[in-house]
Amino acid sequence: MYAIVEMAGQQFKVAKDQKVYVHRLQEEEGGKVTFDKVLLLEDGGNVTIGAPVIEGAAVEAKVVKHLKGDKVIVFKKKRRKGYQKKNGHRQYLTEIVVESIVAKGAKKAAKAKAEAKPAAEPKAEKKAEAPKKEAPKATEDLGSKTVAELKEMAKAKEISGYSSMKKAELIEALSK
Repeated sequence: MYAIVEMAGQQFKVAKDQKVYVHRLQEEEGGKVTFDKVLLLEDGGNVTIGAPVIEGAAVEAKVVKHLKGDKVIVFKKKRRKGYQKKNGHRQYLTEIVVESIVAKGAKKAAKAKAEAKPAAEPKAEKKAEAPKKEAPKATEDLGSKTVAELKEMAKAKEISGYSSMKKAELIEALSK
């Protein structure tokens, strides 16, 4: 059984008890990590492809240690110009061991997080009400339009002299 999972912005093909080096994770050493973005799952010949992810599937892993990768040398040179630049880089990595691949039933943990979110939603609704009271929103919409669109709108409102107006003048005339 294997799975293709998105971990820390990258996709990995993982199997049980496999060591994987991923970009640095915030989890402490010895901690458990669950990755729920499972893109493909293979179980004894049955291949399940997500659209984009498989609902209820997850990969559980344990953080072994944090480390730095090998040094990469970046050398740039332009011949006969005296230009040389040398730079080095070491990537921060986390070594994890895949403990299990869950095909179904991993959604319950995500629902617990979703149930905790409704307490924060009333604050978001209050924030959403505030922009409705602001009147200059119509001018922002006009600013994103092209001059040709503004001229069409001015023609529809029967504004005289719109053909020689600049964008700022069209917006001012339309907002009145």
